[in-house]
Amino acid sequence: MNAVVVYESLWGNTAAVAGAIAEGLGDGARALSTSAADAAAIQGVDLIVAGAPLLGFTLPTEQMRAGIATNPGMGAPKPDLSAPSMRSWLDELPAGSARFAAFETRIWWSPGSAPKHIAAALEAKGYRQLAPSEKFVVTGKFGPLKAGELERAKAWGAALARQFG
Repeated sequence: MNAVVVYESLWGNTAAVAGAIAEGLGDGARALSTSAADAAAIQGVDLIVAGAPLLGFTLPTEQMRAGIATNPGMGAPKPDLSAPSMRSWLDELPAGSARFAAFETRIWWSPGSAPKHIAAALEAKGYRQLAPSEKFVVTGKFGPLKAGELERAKAWGAALARQFG
């Protein structure tokens, strides 16, 4: 299976989860930021696993990212805004027929869903959902990940590989 895990990560948590999912998917699976997941990197893939942080109860918008850039908050670590947003990546993604799964990083009590928006965008372009979305929990607004989440992400990647099987 040719699989990629594409992520938007502002404070490193989603990138870490993406890497663990790719590890669980097995040999050849790659975790790519939205900047690295260009058309050439996506061409011919069998499975796309896409994820982003949940912010403001949804997939981050350009307005949210601009706000974080100008006012990250007291004591906040510097966010990495160098890669395009997941929304931008999804807008530019060519139509396809590969399978997909979606995930998010979030604080445990937050309502809303980033994967809902990811799934809708992928389905509109012809991609087919393989499995229900998954949530990975951060312990604070900026992280770190809750203990055990990377192991859970790796196990979810392995489960996706078996399901694709």
